Amino acid sequence: MGASNGVCFLKSLLIAFMGRLFNMSDLMGVKGKRKVLDKVGIGRVLTRISHEIVERNKGVEGVVLVGIRTGGMYLAQRLKKEIEEIERVEIPLGVVDITLYRDDLSRQAAPRLRKTTIPFSLDDKRVVLVDDVFYTGRSVRAAMDALMDFGRPECIQLAVLIDRGHQELPIRPDYVGKNVSTSRQESVEVMLQEKGEEDQVIVIKDH
Repeated sequence: MGASNGVCFLKSLLIAFMGRLFNMSDLMGVKGKRKVLDKVGIGRVLTRISHEIVERNKGVEGVVLVGIRTGGMYLAQRLKKEIEEIERVEIPLGVVDITLYRDDLSRQAAPRLRKTTIPFSLDDKRVVLVDDVFYTGRSVRAAMDALMDFGRPECIQLAVLIDRGHQELPIRPDYVGKNVSTSRQESVEVMLQEKGEEDQVIVIKDH
């Protein structure tokens, strides 16, 4: 091999090596992230949950939707639209803020209070409580405590987009979009277009 050919060969090896190194650095940038639902997937599971709600309640008479701020609020709005397209009747929709009902409220220096809007009585209603991610169950417990200030429901059902496990209280969702196995060192981020983001659900490894 001549000197010039040897130089060219070494350059080729160097370029190949740098290319592989660049690709590895790209992967490192997304390492610890995995997408579990995309826009189409979110749409499909919400359609399925809507049909399940209608089927379980044998229609929607007496059914109301209440979303937990903030992610649950947007998902409840989407479920309302889906169910109304199925049943051709209007479904009451409310939004609950759980800040003052959280069991870790005393640990928060300056809790941010947001508005609860439930413009109807919950007496004898079949309440479908909606949240984006089910984790320990503590947020759902807080939401149920808050709902009792608005009446005595016939029952409360829970609909979630993601059930990530690690339940700490005797509470389970009635409707689940997707079960996702996670560790406690991971977080689940639900990104929605209502928040100015592309619809997707991502599991992120915490550092």
